[in-house]
Amino acid sequence: MEELRPVLADRLALSLVNRRQVGAEDFSVEETGGVRLTEAGRKRVLVAWQERKREELRHPFLDETMPLGLVCHAQAQMLARHLRGDLDGYPAFVWK
Repeated sequence: MEELRPVLADRLALSLVNRRQVGAEDFSVEETGGVRLTEAGRKRVLVAWQERKREELRHPFLDETMPLGLVCHAQAQMLARHLRGDLDGYPAFVWK
């Protein structure tokens, strides 16, 4: 769900880099030129991701507090409701 990428993935990645929780030492360059996270870097990212998913926010359309990790599920449910005709329009998630 592209509408959630800036809120979930981009913000997490930038926070990890800006706080120096992930640095150049957490990446390795492959012979083919590809760049991969090391095992230690991958673990740091996954731990931060799990913590981020537990953070709570107020959903702007549902007006309910929920963990950030459930926003994808809530948006998928609203998309399904829209496709079935239960909602007139799809309420996109807008981060404020």
